Order: sequence, then C-alpha cells, then structure tokens
Amino acid sequence: MRKYELMVVFPVEEDRFKSSAEAVRKVLADYGVQIEGEEPYGDRDLSYEIKKQKKGRYLLFNIKAAPEKIVEIDRQFKLIGDLLNFLFVRVEE
Repeated sequence: MRKYELMVVFPVEEDRFKSSAEAVRKVLADYGVQIEGEEPYGDRDLSYEIKKQKKGRYLLFNIKAAPEKIVEIDRQFKLIGDLLNFLFVRVEE
C-alpha cells in the first residue's frame, strides 16, 4: 500500500458538507483504504465557479491505499453530486 494525500472540496453549507464528507469516507472504507488522518482547511474562495459555487470547504485526508484502487475510487467520487473537486497526490516515503 502507498501513502497518498487526498484534498477534497465540498460545498460550504453544513448539511451538504457533512453528507458529502460521509459519502467520501464510505467510498474509501468500501475500497479498503486506511485513513491515517483528516485535516480541515476551512472555507476558501474558489478560483473559478464549480457547479455554481464560489466558495468551497476543503478537507485533507492522509490515506494508505493500493495503487490499483485509486482509479476505482476516482470513478466513485465522480458519482457524488455534492463533491466539488478532489485530487490524489502520492506521498514519497
């Protein structure tokens, strides 16, 4: 398993944020990903509108996952309607 950082951008509305964050955690758990930590980055202005949103709530996950699972997780994240954006970055050991 490799280490990754996963930055996720959610809508700032509290109910939409909570439901989307829970959906992300569920997808990660379904694919056997180990969540080593979560770090909230707060609300920030977006550089451009995403799904008619001008602000987003950022959350950073430190995870361990098998490389072949990242493609499947990416596909599942695209199905979460309130998820504005996400990015996986591999962390060198």
